[in-house]
Amino acid sequence: MELGYQKIDQYDAKKVEELAAHYKEILRLLGEDPDREGLIKTPERVAKAMLFFNQGYEQKPEDIIRSAMFTEDYKQMVVVKDIEIYSLCEHHMVPFFGKAHVAYIPNGKVVGLSKIPRVVDAFARRLQLQERLTTQIKDCIQKTLDPLGVAVVVEAQHLCMSMRGVQKQNSVTTTSDFTGAFMKDPKTREEFMHIIGVRMH
Repeated sequence: MELGYQKIDQYDAKKVEELAAHYKEILRLLGEDPDREGLIKTPERVAKAMLFFNQGYEQKPEDIIRSAMFTEDYKQMVVVKDIEIYSLCEHHMVPFFGKAHVAYIPNGKVVGLSKIPRVVDAFARRLQLQERLTTQIKDCIQKTLDPLGVAVVVEAQHLCMSMRGVQKQNSVTTTSDFTGAFMKDPKTREEFMHIIGVRMH
């Protein structure tokens, strides 16, 4: 048996074909020759990349949580911080990227820790707004796990700000959303913010 790297692509062939046809026309409209050597396979590559970047549409975040819920009498804060996020801004379809920090206080149920980053990724891998992404993560965990509270903070850099528009390369946007104990109790919220090392002004 031959060992080595084997790339396996699993894409909807019809979607790839249709998207590639559009990207070929886009190249032509930009003034390029889509038939020149360096661009011949570009429409197909971009089509597959866009399907990968937006795979969250094919995922159900609630089912991700339900797949690993366990009964546990633990009522202290559970924090998963520094979750990498990569998403596409729905206004210009250029990337924004950064970190998400998620916490919840169990109410008889806990979830496998790897499922929280998966939920974050399922929402991030769509055309997004950072504000909506933050709220969707919070709502999904609150609705599905029914904890005593959920806290979500997202810090991200937006290429639509650094590559175009105001062209500010070092700007970081921070969004947050809270439920339950994190909303009602300032000390609980402050403990979470201290753990993740984020200061909200």
